[in-house]
Amino acid sequence: KERGMASAETAAEHERILREIESTDTNCIGPTLRSVYDGQDHGLFMDKLEGRIRNHDREIEKMCNHHFQGFVDSITELLKVRGEAQKLKCQVTETNQKLQNDGKELLTSMDELRQCRLQQRNIATTIDKLTHCLPVLEMYSKLQEQMRAKRYYPALRTLEQLEGSCLPQAGSYRFCAIMAENIPRLRTHIRDVSMSDLKDFLESIRKHSDKIGETAMKQAQVQIARDNAVTSQQRSASGQRIRKEVCSGTEVDRNGSNPFSEKYSGILDVEDEEVSEERLISIPGAQDLVDFSPVYRCLHIYTVLGARDTFENYYRKQRRKQARLVLQPHSNMVRPLTLPKHIFFVVEDHILHTTQGLVNRAYVEELWELALSKTIAALRTHSSYCTDPDLILDLKNLIVLFADTLQGYGFPVNQLFDMLLEMRDQYGEILLKKWNQSFRQILDQDNYSPIPVASPEEYQRIAGQCPFQDPELDKMPFPKKLPFSEFVPKVYSQLKEFIYACLKYSEDLHLSSTEIDDMIRKSTNLLLTRTLSHCLHYAIKKKNVGLAELVQIIINTTHLEQSCHYLEEFISNITNVPPDTINATKLYGTSTFKDARHAAEEEIYTNLNKKIDQFLQLADYDWMAAQGGGQASDYLSDLIAFLCSTFAVFTHLPVIMLLCPLGF
Repeated sequence: KERGMASAETAAEHERILREIESTDTNCIGPTLRSVYDGQDHGLFMDKLEGRIRNHDREIEKMCNHHFQGFVDSITELLKVRGEAQKLKCQVTETNQKLQNDGKELLTSMDELRQCRLQQRNIATTIDKLTHCLPVLEMYSKLQEQMRAKRYYPALRTLEQLEGSCLPQAGSYRFCAIMAENIPRLRTHIRDVSMSDLKDFLESIRKHSDKIGETAMKQAQVQIARDNAVTSQQRSASGQRIRKEVCSGTEVDRNGSNPFSEKYSGILDVEDEEVSEERLISIPGAQDLVDFSPVYRCLHIYTVLGARDTFENYYRKQRRKQARLVLQPHSNMVRPLTLPKHIFFVVEDHILHTTQGLVNRAYVEELWELALSKTIAALRTHSSYCTDPDLILDLKNLIVLFADTLQGYGFPVNQLFDMLLEMRDQYGEILLKKWNQSFRQILDQDNYSPIPVASPEEYQRIAGQCPFQDPELDKMPFPKKLPFSEFVPKVYSQLKEFIYACLKYSEDLHLSSTEIDDMIRKSTNLLLTRTLSHCLHYAIKKKNVGLAELVQIIINTTHLEQSCHYLEEFISNITNVPPDTINATKLYGTSTFKDARHAAEEEIYTNLNKKIDQFLQLADYDWMAAQGGGQASDYLSDLIAFLCSTFAVFTHLPVIMLLCPLGF
């Protein structure tokens, strides 16, 4: 039973192996066969394998028998196809031969076409390369032309475009490399040339600073004249009368003309102002006299080069040096002061408003503060050496024009006007010294006699010089005599002359009418109380002055005292300030002339007492005589005769003076 079971298992195993052989790829049959050979039933397996082969052969034979007729038919048809294929082959061979013969020309044409296409591609490549290279060459040629024409800023822009876009697009060519190597050298050359132009510009400004300043001041002067012309058209008739008096009413100067009328005639002369207004169009500006293109060009070039800060620092440093040189005071104070050179800031103002950041407001203001302090110091030093009022007035006019010019450019000039107010005191002192000499000269040259008048014209001339009204004298026929001497009209004219001189200085100082009126009145009071008073006392106390001269001085001072209110009106007319204005300064002329008259009276009283004492000292009495001689002594007769002749002189005194006779 066990043997039967083992045979069944072996048969099953052999069957499995056979199925595996039938179904497995021949590459993997080795392990299966090894399992057969490793077993003990190899012969039995071979028998079963032979049986299985026979079975398959029978099945194959059956299948072949079943498909044999179809196979024969297929072979027959294949034989027929072979003949047809042979015919087709011959036809294809013939067709190929024809095609080969006909294709030779086509191949030749195709080869030529290929060569043409190759040439066309090469030409297109060449054109493309030239398209990228030609702009470089054209740009470089344009650069060379700009360099030859010294158009450096456009050249720098061209250089930047050449380096940034054209050369990278052109490719790696030798000429591109040479151009790239030249670019730094060209930049350096442009920078150096532009800096050289800037230095030439700075030197030109230094040399022509006088012309620039003079032009700027002329423009300011013409603008002021135009403004004054508009204002003058609104002046009242009284103002026009005063203007005429300025030109014709001051005829007592030794040279026959007003020393101040020529110096500043443009202020009050409307016609001259209108002419100046017409000249305004013809006066060039600073931008017309100076070519600022080197500054702009150098600024743009350094900006493109990325060195703008370097350029700004250099420019400001050089301008500071020039400012210090211009503002350096002269050692020779006699040399005229050249303020037009100080219009240094006209150029800076133009640069400030036409460039972006080359100079800023802080830099200009710092430079202006430096210049202002040095200018004021130089002006003070220069003015301290001036002893001529005309020179002081010219200096004042120049400073005012200088200040107005710079004020028009936006610079603060209050310190200059403050300095002018300080100079006003010095000007007043110089005027007082000059008028002291004039008064002394008038007193020394006066004949202390009433003025003889031979004709109405002469009478009107004297009345025009000094306000004088006497109805009784007007009724008297010619020739006749005025009660005062030449001293009165000359002194009154000199007082008006002094007022005009003070007015000249106060013009254009931007003072109000009240301030001008107060200044004139204070200066006139100094003239009256100090200068004229001292001169009168000098004339009164002078040695060998006679009683007739003293009496005439009393008469003269009386008439001058009466004319003081006319002087008040005169000042009010030229300043347009009413005399009754609150806090208005009053003239001290009345007290001055009263004091002088009292001093003259005292001198007469003293001289008379001395003379009487001298007569009495001549007395020679005979103290032992028994009785008198019956007649007066000789010295008494002489004394009485002297007193009679003296009192006869007093009859020329005004009635009010005769009511208060000399303190007797």
